[in-house]
Amino acid sequence: MTQIIFLPHETICPDGAAIQATPGVSLCDAALKAGIEIEHACEKSCACTTCHVIVREGYHSLHEASEDEEDLLDKAWGLEAESRLSCQAIVGTEDLVVELPKYTLNHASENH
Repeated sequence: MTQIIFLPHETICPDGAAIQATPGVSLCDAALKAGIEIEHACEKSCACTTCHVIVREGYHSLHEASEDEEDLLDKAWGLEAESRLSCQAIVGTEDLVVELPKYTLNHASENH
């Protein structure tokens, strides 16, 4: 199992969290399974940027981003070199530290 540490986020994860994930699962699915409600307006189909995360540690252990993901990331709020769409970032065997950006570009928050 891979440990994923989510840094504190004001509304989604105020105290932060440390969860366990099976390698091969997406960051988004791992978070959702653990009760961390990452927005995912496009139902995890790589069509928006609402699930944007910044991988502070372990970035290079994730599967490589596709061209479609990289194109979408260019539109994400607060883009950094270690940004990924959590619906597309597949967990490997190295532990991760993940930051949830303060904002998304989603105009309507949806409860999934």
